[in-house]
Amino acid sequence: MRLSILINTSDPTVNHDYAVLWLDTLSHAWTSQDRRGVELPSSGDMREDGDVVSLCARGSEQALVTLYGVHVDRHGNMTSAQGQATWISHSRPEVAGFWRLQAVVREGSQPAPSTRR
Repeated sequence: MRLSILINTSDPTVNHDYAVLWLDTLSHAWTSQDRRGVELPSSGDMREDGDVVSLCARGSEQALVTLYGVHVDRHGNMTSAQGQATWISHSRPEVAGFWRLQAVVREGSQPAPSTRR
């Protein structure tokens, strides 16, 4: 199953930094679809510890993004559609914000085509 997650700050009208990430719960990997101001590589490894998901660069143990409250049960259901997030920024020590679930793609289905240009 793949999850599309938006991370941004509590007031996106003041701080316009954001990232749209795809989390692959089967391969435990993530990719960045779009980002502005959130400094991340294009992909990496995903580590889960209870309801905390850490997104790391490939081969690294250091979390670049930490998502709190993300949990997919054994039936593939999300227990929450949003939660707190932190990420590393070169301009600030650690940024606190939120994640929001945008889409769920189950095995064998394809995401809807993007209308963004």
